[in-house]
Amino acid sequence: MQFEFSEEDVAFRKSARQWLVENVPTETPPHSGTEARDFALAWLRQRHAGGWSGISWPAEFGGGGLSFERQIIWHEEYVRSGAPMPLDPTFVALNHAGPTVMECGTEEQKAFHLPRILSGNSIWCQGFSEPGAGSDLAGIRTSGRIDGDDLVVNGQKIWTSFADIADYQELLIRTDPGSQRHKGLSWVICDMTLPGITVRPIKNLAGATHFAEVFYDNVRIPLSNVVGALHDGWNVAMTTLGFERRTAAITLQLMMEQKIESLATLFLSRGGDAACSSIGRDIAIARAEAAALRALTYRTLFKDPATAFDGSIVRLFFAELSQRIYGIAMEVLGPCNAEAEQDQEWVYSYLEAFSETIAGGTAEIQRNIIGERILGLPRGGTR
Repeated sequence: MQFEFSEEDVAFRKSARQWLVENVPTETPPHSGTEARDFALAWLRQRHAGGWSGISWPAEFGGGGLSFERQIIWHEEYVRSGAPMPLDPTFVALNHAGPTVMECGTEEQKAFHLPRILSGNSIWCQGFSEPGAGSDLAGIRTSGRIDGDDLVVNGQKIWTSFADIADYQELLIRTDPGSQRHKGLSWVICDMTLPGITVRPIKNLAGATHFAEVFYDNVRIPLSNVVGALHDGWNVAMTTLGFERRTAAITLQLMMEQKIESLATLFLSRGGDAACSSIGRDIAIARAEAAALRALTYRTLFKDPATAFDGSIVRLFFAELSQRIYGIAMEVLGPCNAEAEQDQEWVYSYLEAFSETIAGGTAEIQRNIIGERILGLPRGGTR
């Protein structure tokens, strides 16, 4: 997919490129913990001070209000500059919680939370998955009992991104007793400092603690923290996931081309034969797939009319391509070099990539969405 940019767009690109050249941090971001929180907030505050925070947010909420074309220019220049990976502790707030509050929240919720998110003063985590309801989000059992002006919450969440360092949580709970599946849920803003909340970090294969278990023991959350209508949390949650699967990860998707070029350079530097070897062939195929991912991302962004399901195609393609690229990297490194210090980011990213076909909805869930909601195929029955 090709674009024609105006002279004003070209000037905007030069401005973005110059700012990034002068401001991109030179140090490697920490992978998790309070160090990752501090680094991510400092980088967001720096972007905010320069006018580059929330570029996709409407201007009325303090964002850049940029057109899709200029958002693409910013993302392209961000990747070109070697700026930090956007999937950091600020990701949920900027790309899930903030847009959901904008779309469904009250004026009071918008006035309090949106400026804090944009200016780098709050971290959010996502409290959706549970031990018995991961991909089956409609099966959640964590409850919120109405008691006066509060919801009294009891239950457990798991795989809660950034819970150990978060200020707030986008929390999906069952608030209508006796309700089942999609009915009777509510999307709630949870202050992570409230009494009764226990957070237990989970260390993943790569040694990072992005995820955590969160336990709720009679946690009292004001009813005024419900986003959207009470018991209508499923629709609000679909709004959240629509942002995550469609536009939230544009930079991550564009970074695939950068990763494959780095991998090709690594392969050649180790004496690889790009023309004759199977690894060289795999790198060439992955390079073409990364270019296809960019085109697919742009096509999805500009699709009209858009649906909440379009992003599932991009999300699935990205997740599986990511795993293929890092798998090729392990072949390039070989078993003797996989633990070498100079290559540790390849090894770390390879281990992290195992979660790509689980996070944000498993590959199987994404295929179901594509088949049923986009292609119109019948739902699968019991065999």
